[in-house]
Amino acid sequence: MTAPLVAHLTEFVDELRRRGIVVGPSGLIDAASAMEVLDLLERPRLREGLATTLLVDHAHRGVFDRVFDLWFPIGAGMRTVTEDLPRDEDGALDVEAVRELLAELLADDSAANDGRLDQAIAMIVDELGRYGSTKGEAFSAYQALSAVSPQTLIAKIAAAMAGGEGDEGSRAGTEPMYRQAARKRADDLRAAIERETQRRMADRNGRDKVGAYAVPPLPEKVNFLSAGAKEQVEIRKTIEPLARLLAAKLETRRRRAHRGAVDVRKTLRASMSTGGVPIELSHRKPRPGRPELTIICDVSGSVAGFSQFTLRLVYALRQQFSKVRVFAFVDTVDEVTDFFDHGEEDFGAAMHHMISTARISTRDGHSDYGNMLAGFVSDYGDSLTHRGALLVLGDARNNYHDPHADALRELVQRARHAYWLNPEAEQHWGTGDSIATDYAEVIDMFECRNAGQLGTVIADLLPI
Repeated sequence: MTAPLVAHLTEFVDELRRRGIVVGPSGLIDAASAMEVLDLLERPRLREGLATTLLVDHAHRGVFDRVFDLWFPIGAGMRTVTEDLPRDEDGALDVEAVRELLAELLADDSAANDGRLDQAIAMIVDELGRYGSTKGEAFSAYQALSAVSPQTLIAKIAAAMAGGEGDEGSRAGTEPMYRQAARKRADDLRAAIERETQRRMADRNGRDKVGAYAVPPLPEKVNFLSAGAKEQVEIRKTIEPLARLLAAKLETRRRRAHRGAVDVRKTLRASMSTGGVPIELSHRKPRPGRPELTIICDVSGSVAGFSQFTLRLVYALRQQFSKVRVFAFVDTVDEVTDFFDHGEEDFGAAMHHMISTARISTRDGHSDYGNMLAGFVSDYGDSLTHRGALLVLGDARNNYHDPHADALRELVQRARHAYWLNPEAEQHWGTGDSIATDYAEVIDMFECRNAGQLGTVIADLLPI
């Protein structure tokens, strides 16, 4: 490899690290070795080769691909095209005819290999995505995608892939095999238009500026409270591997704790035979059994997503506890353990069923932490023992109701451990209708805005 290429690869890896992707020295060496044998003009193979050598977690692939497109673009400036797209009498693109052509190209495997599809995408971005801005000419993926509407092409792609004509092709295209493949190719079209737009904007503004908004955060860094539907799917994928890592960590801690704490009296007595030097430590007999865990979670509004992810994680670790009890609330608390005890069922469906049937809202339908805490002390206070731990999940936004901090204090005193996980940034605690700062004086409260923070906090806090 030449020195400029080595420097470029090193800068690319540094950018991945800044994004949060862990790449060790050996990964960089392996990537350099791969580039020595790969044809750099074959971008798909180069992309796969670098991904194989640099990525450990497949969930990071989306971020890797966006950074790769910025650092190894298909080219610079306008792309050369040899075939024009359908146009109307005024010379403008005939959008409906373009969509028909795209469906045909996407159904034809050879179109990608001979470059016809890439040329069509380049012209679509150039003419349908172009707009004027205060800084000059620019390109918008949203504008181009709105005109093309890839999702509406699925039926046409499926019919073309089925190989039939007219109604026969439409009927064949409804088969799941063709629909699934067509949906995948429509998604690929969307991604290709976004990549071409990103490339052109990087030419104009520089890859650093474009990367600041075009490259998404890693799934474990996505804010729970602002995650969209697509981002929530990605976050959900991080829960299972995170649970495996935490389970291994908790099991290691449990094995180490089996020796029990050092018994100072027995150690000093035994040291009399060695002149008072405590060569061998004596340990107390460890407490048998596993701890109990009680969870109280706010399931109102956007906080429900955070509670669901946390419950998924805790339930994946439920074998580490002798008993797990779950209580949910909006303004009234109710036990909902039975909704989640069937581990094989869809967790999201169980969450939806719980929200729609449990007795969790009997007042005005807005979060009321004070009423919940008072009700828990009255109805379920005896469920907390000094052998168990209490975990409260919520943003502590109380809609200006009575906080009943005395009830929280009583729960903390009853439990052996008590923690509060808050999905809001700590800088927002105590602002507006938040009473987080008041509760934080009674219970240990921790910021958990994303899956990364959640995993770290759970690993450090869960008792063994």
